[in-house]
Amino acid sequence: MFKALFTALALMLPATVIAAPTAYALEAAKSQVGFVFTLNNAPAKGSMPIKSSRIVIDPDALQRSTVDVTVDVRRARTGLFFATEALKAASVLNAKQFGTIRFVSTRIRLNGAGRLSDGAKIDGNLTIRGITKPVTLNAALFRQRGTEVGDLSKLSFRLNGSVSRSAFGASGYSDLVDDTIKLDIVARVKS
Repeated sequence: MFKALFTALALMLPATVIAAPTAYALEAAKSQVGFVFTLNNAPAKGSMPIKSSRIVIDPDALQRSTVDVTVDVRRARTGLFFATEALKAASVLNAKQFGTIRFVSTRIRLNGAGRLSDGAKIDGNLTIRGITKPVTLNAALFRQRGTEVGDLSKLSFRLNGSVSRSAFGASGYSDLVDDTIKLDIVARVKS
């Protein structure tokens, strides 16, 4: 998911910089996998904490950068208790059997002229309920507030896109909840 963001970062580096692949650690307390679903024709929000991540950026060969993120389904939350319990039910995410959701990036595609300001798309494999499908997310990347120009040690990014929950077998409560789930992910990392 985050691979495209790091590709865009390399465009900000001076051409003379030769850097080794760098591992970035997720700042979990400042990061969130958010989602929006439609319940009885009204939008509702939820979130899942990130359980683990492995993010490696190679500014000299961005195609070798990798992102692997796992979220904790069992700790998912919505603003409504009954919706949270339904989300974890066997007919939806089946949190008892499938306690995590995992995204592994496969490709980066920069938009426009290939500049960070043009954004990017991240292709990857998303696994929900033991079913893996390809997805594409839109990405935007920023230096964290308080960092100096050119300082890539602390980064913030936002990813968004949508998935069909029924494509992953999460089809329960289809009479109440729409099939399309919108993703809104905010993550902060540091090297």
